[in-house]
Amino acid sequence: MISCAVVVPSPPLLVPDLVPGLVERSAAVRDATVAAARALAQVSRRWVAVGVASGRQTVDVDACGSFRGFGVDVPVSLSGSGPATAPSRLPLPALLAGWLREQAGAESVRVELVAEDTDVAECVALGERFGGADEGGLLVLGDGSTRHDTAPPGWPDARAEGFDTVVRTALAEADCEALLSLDPALATELQAEGRAAWQVLAGFARSSGGWRGELVYSQAPFGVAYHVAKWIRR
Repeated sequence: MISCAVVVPSPPLLVPDLVPGLVERSAAVRDATVAAARALAQVSRRWVAVGVASGRQTVDVDACGSFRGFGVDVPVSLSGSGPATAPSRLPLPALLAGWLREQAGAESVRVELVAEDTDVAECVALGERFGGADEGGLLVLGDGSTRHDTAPPGWPDARAEGFDTVVRTALAEADCEALLSLDPALATELQAEGRAAWQVLAGFARSSGGWRGELVYSQAPFGVAYHVAKWIRR
């Protein structure tokens, strides 16, 4: 039974080898993310993760891959027992879930991917199915809006701050209804691809008792909002 959920961002810059020129500037979000993953591993060494990709897909724990497509061959595995299959081209959230598993010393992570345009009802339905998961930890990967005022000139959108303030507060308070109220169309306009993953979390948590939230990190250092939070079952 899942008793702890951790929300983390999903940019490639979490992996130091991929951003040699930005290691120091990205250290705060990386440190917060890895610390949250380690806290999740202290609760359970077997995780299920949810992230956003091009479509609905399950990536099983025997999968392995590499960040080669992002410029550096950094291998990852979704299971600590080592790769049981040939490396495959895994979507970024699955690669990051595997990398975080390794950083935290967790045993395994199964990854459930949803499309960015998945409607709220589908997100809720998937989240409700997590109530019967064998794993004890839930890892939720997704970024907020890319259009904050720290973005390149001409790209910021004044609505981004309000959108991510709602997300930030909802994650801090474990407020499922606030997350479910996020408008998919607005999220798409603001390029907040984490919306679907957060609503899967909300669907799960709403159907599985009371939760206590803690916001660990929430900033937009490169124009993109990165949120890190922990939810613990009451």
